[in-house]
Amino acid sequence: MSTVPVKTRPIAPNGNFGVPPTIEEIVELKSARSLDDRALRTIFFEARTANGFVDRPVPHELLERALGIALMGPTSANSLPLRVVFVETPDAKERLRPAMSPTNLDKTMAAPVTAIIAADLKFYDQFPRTFPERGEMFKGLFSGQPAEARRGTAWDNALLQMGYFIIALRSVGLDAGPMAGFDRAIVDAAFFPDGQFVSQYVMNIGYGDDTKVFPRLPRFNVDEMARFA
Repeated sequence: MSTVPVKTRPIAPNGNFGVPPTIEEIVELKSARSLDDRALRTIFFEARTANGFVDRPVPHELLERALGIALMGPTSANSLPLRVVFVETPDAKERLRPAMSPTNLDKTMAAPVTAIIAADLKFYDQFPRTFPERGEMFKGLFSGQPAEARRGTAWDNALLQMGYFIIALRSVGLDAGPMAGFDRAIVDAAFFPDGQFVSQYVMNIGYGDDTKVFPRLPRFNVDEMARFA
């Protein structure tokens, strides 16, 4: 983190500047917020997808903190369609068992917590709460769309929130192993029988056993995947 003092104008309690800042002040403030190498190692460069976990329970407070952090990330019109079930009891794990693919079964049963990542297909009902100024307008707009379009909005934004959640879990000292290898229909029948929520991923969470991670696979060079137009 930068240690260079940044001179900015007073900020009101609601987060607004008392006096509009200059462009230079805005840029300096943003630069001062940039993460240092230690933080980047924690959430990206040294973080790995967990393939197994040490025998240590995960405090509910950490899971709740990580989810609260993830909720700060942007979604379309603040739609916030992500829903999560933290599966940790033996009974709940057994309900999950028949849905898991053979390659994911044993590690899921052994994981301290398995999160079912789901999307709320009726996310638009919450707009009066999540976007008070235009809540009824957005509710009417999205609820009036074809079912396929509503599902697409819920699906895409919940997956976006899942990405935030993975980073947040790493930020609070936990590891995650997201998996698509499971039968969504079985999970939905067991955990979301009314059909309002639909499962997308399952994610094992805990303190990762670094002796069980696979070698890091190659990534693209930036210039292979991006260009300036």
